[in-house]
Amino acid sequence: MFQQVLNLDITARLKAVASRLMDQDQAQVIVPPQRPGTGHWFGGGNMVQDQEGTLWLTGRFRNQGDSRTGLGAGERGLELAIYRSDDNAQTFQQSLTLSKADLNVGTREVLSIEGAALRFIDDRVELFVSTEKQGIGYPEELSSHLKPGTGVWTIDRLTADSIAQLSNAAVETVLETDDPRFLHIKDPFLGSHEGADCLLFCTHPFCWTSSNTGYVVLDDRALNVQHANLTFFPRGFTWDVAMTRGTALVNLPRIGVLADQDVQLFFYDGGECVRDLDQHATAVKRPRGYSCEELGGVAYCQDGDLNTVQRLSVNHPMFVSPHGTGCSRYVDVLATADNYIMTWQQSQDDGSQPLVMNVVPRAEIEALLIN
Repeated sequence: MFQQVLNLDITARLKAVASRLMDQDQAQVIVPPQRPGTGHWFGGGNMVQDQEGTLWLTGRFRNQGDSRTGLGAGERGLELAIYRSDDNAQTFQQSLTLSKADLNVGTREVLSIEGAALRFIDDRVELFVSTEKQGIGYPEELSSHLKPGTGVWTIDRLTADSIAQLSNAAVETVLETDDPRFLHIKDPFLGSHEGADCLLFCTHPFCWTSSNTGYVVLDDRALNVQHANLTFFPRGFTWDVAMTRGTALVNLPRIGVLADQDVQLFFYDGGECVRDLDQHATAVKRPRGYSCEELGGVAYCQDGDLNTVQRLSVNHPMFVSPHGTGCSRYVDVLATADNYIMTWQQSQDDGSQPLVMNVVPRAEIEALLIN
């Protein structure tokens, strides 16, 4: 469906809203990594609120490691954790931990844990988690491209009656493919498309040269990559030419300049290159974004249709940490009755990426759309 691009006044307001939500200077660390230093972080998950008002936060602890040389180079994604907050995000207490061994699927052994997403639905809770597994392999004609000591990324689902019971839940692989263009599927997050709940995720080709975003509707059909749209949000042409990995969707209030508009902000990670590159000695120095050190961008969708996505951050990233490499990634946003709660991984001067949070009252966002 063709959708008209929003006018400059509205897009300027959307940028102002996004910048207030993602205020890098207001960010407060809520979950530090297990160790300081490059390659150590916590995040890649989401925050949800249950019917009693308790906040639940999920993410994974990652310690340094490099898939180019296999797991012998470090621990990498070693643990998925779920935290709870009973005081409206003032404090968080760890409630559940799942190790790599806990997430094995049959003979498929988990080598690393990546992004995850919690979902409360009816009388149960679902946990979607992406893991790198041995025992899958590449298509035969590309088998030589699989690096020794590494595996293939897929998305699994655990379903239980409560958060605590997730520790005993069966692990079911729900999204995988042998298509070389989208071979690795990871980093799930939740959204909606045309009024239906959907699961969005990142894909990588067999050659690991890019990150891309896909989605699949969550309905009564079997959750299968054959039902997914894997190409709705292509990579950009400038700062995000190497990767465009969506991480969060949020509905904006229909007020002020949006009184007659149904608009969602779409946050994503981007980068100009896959590995850090030397910059010209006399040229403008800027964060370029690369694998594991991505920068933040934002787009918008209209009328609940993911296929109308339009970039707001066309030529430059919008969200850059004032510390370290500038990395600002894995944004999540929870809209509550009173606030928008933003969380993301933010680079620090020691090279680590703790999970940080910024809480913005709804009234402030509404004022940016009205005044």
